[in-house]
Amino acid sequence: MFLVMLTVAAANTALQSVLPALGRSLGVRDQAVAAAFSVSALLWVLAAPFWANRSDRHGRRHMILLGVGGLIVSLAVCGIFLCLGINGVIPGTAAFALFIVGRLIYGSLGAAAPPAVQALVAGATSREERTKALTLLASAFGLGTILGPAIAPYLILGSIGGVEIGLAGPAFIMAAFGVLVWFTVRHMLPDDRASSVHEGHGAQSAYPSIGGAPTGASVRAATSPAGEKVGFLDPRIRAWMIVGLVMGHAQAMTSQAIGFLVIDRLHLPPALALEPTGLVLMMGAGASLLVQWGIIPLLNLNPRQLVLVGLAVSAVGTALTGLAGSLYGIATAYALASLGFGFARPGFTAGSSLAVGPEGQGSVAGKVTSVNGASFVLGPSIGVGLYEAQHSLPYLVAGAACVVMIGYAWLALRDKDEPEPASS
Repeated sequence: MFLVMLTVAAANTALQSVLPALGRSLGVRDQAVAAAFSVSALLWVLAAPFWANRSDRHGRRHMILLGVGGLIVSLAVCGIFLCLGINGVIPGTAAFALFIVGRLIYGSLGAAAPPAVQALVAGATSREERTKALTLLASAFGLGTILGPAIAPYLILGSIGGVEIGLAGPAFIMAAFGVLVWFTVRHMLPDDRASSVHEGHGAQSAYPSIGGAPTGASVRAATSPAGEKVGFLDPRIRAWMIVGLVMGHAQAMTSQAIGFLVIDRLHLPPALALEPTGLVLMMGAGASLLVQWGIIPLLNLNPRQLVLVGLAVSAVGTALTGLAGSLYGIATAYALASLGFGFARPGFTAGSSLAVGPEGQGSVAGKVTSVNGASFVLGPSIGVGLYEAQHSLPYLVAGAACVVMIGYAWLALRDKDEPEPASS
C-alpha cells in the first residue's frame, strides 16, 4: 500500500517536472502546459470525494486497481501523443491537446486509489495502530513529490527502433512501473467485493503536485467518525480557510512556473534544463518536509504563530526567487519559500482543526484537503499567465499576497486559548 501511494504521487510529479521542457520543445505556449495540470487537478478535486465515499461501500481492492489502472492508461496516452509530437507525426499543439486527454484520465480515475488504500489499512489495524499506519501512508505521498522530480532526468530515453522517445520517457517508464504495481496488488490482495461489511473508511487526498506535501488532514478525516457538518464559511474556520486558499495559490503559482524560470534565467535548451529543474524542486520539497518532520516538532509554536512565521519566510523566499539569476540563487530562494510554506500549511491544518469540537473533525479535515487541492486548479494557470507577462511577476505577486495575508492573519486568526477581540 505504501508503494501504491508512492507511485501515484511520484508518477504525477515526475511528469510535471519535465513538462516545461517538453512544452518548449514542442513549441506550445507555456499557458498550455499549466492548463494540462489545472484540468487534471480540477477533476481530482471533484472526483476525490466521490471515490472516497465509494471506497466505503465497495471492495477496496477493486478501487485500488481502478486507480492504479487509471494512472497507467493516463501515462501511456500521454507518452504516446507526446512521442508523436516529438517525432513530428502530428503538430506540437495537437500533441499537447491530446496529452491533456491523458491528464483527464489521471484526474478522474487516479483519485480512486488513495482513499481505498486508507480504508484497507484502517480496517486492518487496531484503533491504536491506525493513526500511525495512515501517517506512514501520507508520508509516502509526500515522499513521492520529492522522488518524482529526482528521478525524472534519469528516465529520458533515446531512440528505440528509429523512434525518438526523448522527454516522453518518464511517462512510459512510470507507466511500466505502474503495471508492476497493478499486478502486485491484484496478486497479493484478496477480492473483497462480496463482503457486505468493510471496517474503517478512507478520505479524499489532496492532488499530488510539486509543492503539495501532505499536512495530516487526510489522516484526520480517515480516522474521525462521521459527525457535525461544518461549512467553508462557518465563522469558526472561515478565516483559516481564506488564509489557506490564498497561501495555497501563492505556492501553486510559484511551483508551476519554476521550470520555465530555470530555462529562461539560465538560458538553457529544454533538454538540458531537467537536472537543474529537478535540483531546484528537490531542494524545495526537501526544505518543506524538513520543517514539517524535523523542525516544527522541536518548536513550541501554536497554529497562528506557525502561519505568521511561515508567511513571512515565504514572502521573502518567493520575492528572492523572482529576482534570482543563477542556479544557486534560484534553488536557495525557492527552498526558503518552500520552508516558509512548510511552516504555514501545518499551521493552517492544525488551526482549522482546533477551531471546532471533536464532532466536527472529519468535516473540517475534508475542507482542508479540498482547499489544498483547489489551490492547484487555478494556481498554475495564474502563475504561468503572470510569468508570460513578466518572468518575475508570479513570484512578486505571491510574495505580496503572503504579506497581505500576514496582516489578515494577525487580525483574523485566533487560537482556541486566545480571547476574541472586543469588537467581535
